[in-house]
Amino acid sequence: MQTLLKTPIGRLRLIGYIEGLSLLVLLFFAVPLKYAAGDPSLSKIMGPLHGALFLLFIFNTLSVGVEQQWKFRQTTYKVMLACIIPFGTFYIDRKILSKI
Repeated sequence: MQTLLKTPIGRLRLIGYIEGLSLLVLLFFAVPLKYAAGDPSLSKIMGPLHGALFLLFIFNTLSVGVEQQWKFRQTTYKVMLACIIPFGTFYIDRKILSKI
C-alpha cells in the first residue's frame, strides 16, 4: 500500500477503492440496519462519509487528469463516469488506472 501513496495515480486508485468500500458498507450494512432494525446511526455516519469520498475522488480525478495530461474523452471522462455507476470505481481501477 505504501507504493500506492507515492504517485498521484496510486492515490487516486486508493481513494477509488475506499469510496467503493464505503458504498458497500452503506448499501449492505447501514441501509438494512436503518430500515430492518430501525437504527439509523450507521447511515448517519456512512452517508456523509461516502459523499465526501465521492467528491474527493472527483476532485482527484480532475487533478490527476490535468497533471498527467489525460485526454478528457479517453480517460478522465471514463474515470469520472465510473464513480457515478455503483461499484464502477472497482471496474475502472482494473481496466484503466492499474494500466497507467
